[in-house]
Amino acid sequence: MKVIFLTDVRGQGKKDEIKEVSDGYARNYLLPRKLAVEATSDALNAIKLKEKAKAAQIEKEKAQAMENAKKLESLVVKIPAKAGAGGRLFGSVTSKEISDALLKQYGISIDKKEIVQSEPIKNFGSYSVKCRLGHEISGTINVVVTEEK
Repeated sequence: MKVIFLTDVRGQGKKDEIKEVSDGYARNYLLPRKLAVEATSDALNAIKLKEKAKAAQIEKEKAQAMENAKKLESLVVKIPAKAGAGGRLFGSVTSKEISDALLKQYGISIDKKEIVQSEPIKNFGSYSVKCRLGHEISGTINVVVTEEK
């Protein structure tokens, strides 16, 4: 009997996978426990529609990531920080501070986990910071660290 798995079943199949299993296993174990449904034409159509909607959602997210990458290249995020006599900052500028400043100054929300700093920012100046926007798309954030007054 052909079934469509509703959840991952160890040793049998993954969610939304269509697979041939023995009739007894399907009737006595998979179907009563709602782990799978019989692969009827209606169920197959529902799976196809779900896959199509998922592909459209992924395409929409890719387009949004590309748009954000283009926006970020033209923006300059200014972060004020306190420093000692030698121009060295007290502490460093973190990805959380960059994310918060980006949201506050331009209204663009990027999670701090998506911002990749090769080394911590500990001096005043201008820096280029990479960020992963998802779907293998990355952008560059231009950060200027200025003295807090």
